[in-house]
Amino acid sequence: MPDRRRQRYGDVDYDWEYRVDTTSATIRWRTRLRGLLHSPYQPVEPELFRAMLNALHIDFTRFTFIDIGSGKGRALLLASEYPFERILGVELLPELNQIARENIRKFPRHLQRCSNIEARVEDATKISFPPQGLVIFLFHPLPEADFVKFLANLNGSLETLPRPIYLLYAHPVFAGMVESCRRFKRIGGSEQYALFGPG
Repeated sequence: MPDRRRQRYGDVDYDWEYRVDTTSATIRWRTRLRGLLHSPYQPVEPELFRAMLNALHIDFTRFTFIDIGSGKGRALLLASEYPFERILGVELLPELNQIARENIRKFPRHLQRCSNIEARVEDATKISFPPQGLVIFLFHPLPEADFVKFLANLNGSLETLPRPIYLLYAHPVFAGMVESCRRFKRIGGSEQYALFGPG
């Protein structure tokens, strides 16, 4: 049934429409097991993603978009609908990242307002953040211990180079941790997501 399929694999309609592979349906069992140790892969719903970005009232051309735990790259493709300076995906599992690169290659160029897209394999807790203003997307990508390390790394980057950074946090399990950081304040959200801006 469609509802059961969506619950198990995510929104397949997006893949059918754009001829890409961003659901969890084709992930090998070994990759699934590795993902369970960190955070199971699940693509964001396009409507939710667009609602989050549309709630930001910023000049996208002055920001780099980063997806932490970018998986197969759906959020990267959705972000390309907006005129970001650059789009970057950070994924721990090479198999998922390779699929993301293929999706980026196949995605229709005429739908993109930003074509400067990169997907790379990297540990999100150790990422060297770009020096521009950032919009960072999180879809509950990390377990608690790693999320603490991620926030500490982000705070360190801000101490070294103060700049505007926004966090778009879908399924915000650890929103309280972000709220406790003096460098961020909650600026919006719903039951499904939280938005944080410069504190």
